[in-house]
Amino acid sequence: MNKRHALVSLNIAAFFFGLSGILGKVIAISPAAIVFGRALFAVLALSLLMLGLRGFRWERISRKSALVVIGASVILAGHWLTFFISVKAAGVAIATLGFASFPAFTTLFESLGFRERISLPEVMLIALICLGLIMVCPSFDLGSGNTRGFLWGILSGALLALLIICNRVTAVSIRPVQAALCQNVVISLLMLPFAFHELALASAGDWFYLALLGIFCTGVAHSLMVTSLRFVKARAAAVFFALEPVYAILFAWGLFNERPTLRMFAGAALIILSVTLFSRKGKKSAAAAA
Repeated sequence: MNKRHALVSLNIAAFFFGLSGILGKVIAISPAAIVFGRALFAVLALSLLMLGLRGFRWERISRKSALVVIGASVILAGHWLTFFISVKAAGVAIATLGFASFPAFTTLFESLGFRERISLPEVMLIALICLGLIMVCPSFDLGSGNTRGFLWGILSGALLALLIICNRVTAVSIRPVQAALCQNVVISLLMLPFAFHELALASAGDWFYLALLGIFCTGVAHSLMVTSLRFVKARAAAVFFALEPVYAILFAWGLFNERPTLRMFAGAALIILSVTLFSRKGKKSAAAAA
């Protein structure tokens, strides 16, 4: 793989990640059962990937790293669970735009956890994301399913930011694919008691969509992302993942007639622009520090 192929792979990964909300909407079981199925099929896909990697060796995980992996697994399960709750309550577009706020939370959490000072441009970008979220939210009535779903989406974004911080810690000592496999194993075990009674009710179509969600939107997408990051800087890669809400909105519009309003379009544009600017700023900072 070269840099050009890496950029194409990142775009495909963003496409699959954007498809997650669509599959979560069409699968007719609870969010907890969806999370279990996604993790289960992701385990199968990542296991096959590891077996197919030439020269791959399972690395010993220290007790400290294992605890971080377990903690990250709980956070990832919460991220998926809140996202699918948001999808069921408010639709794909609103849910995806809600969790697209994660760069703002990432900056805030990094500043607290690693004592990294937030710069004025970062404050301005966070403000832009907040303004975009206000514009995207259709109303502020807590009795409305759309509002509650939107808030679940924002919580999903906050949990994703926490997950990024945890992965930043584990990336030093654990290979990403191995960490992803361990996380999905833990999630499967964690969610099984909550999903067990619904598994018998799932239709063949539900299992098919769960397989797509776990294999392509999790296993394949994650593998493409990890492989591409060997050739493309992480900050630059984040620009492609700003496209995830775009794909989700287009899918929801075409498949479910979730037609965005002009205000939603404007808010989405602000959020996506802010994520892109975050990435470009991070790239420039890294170049300046080199």
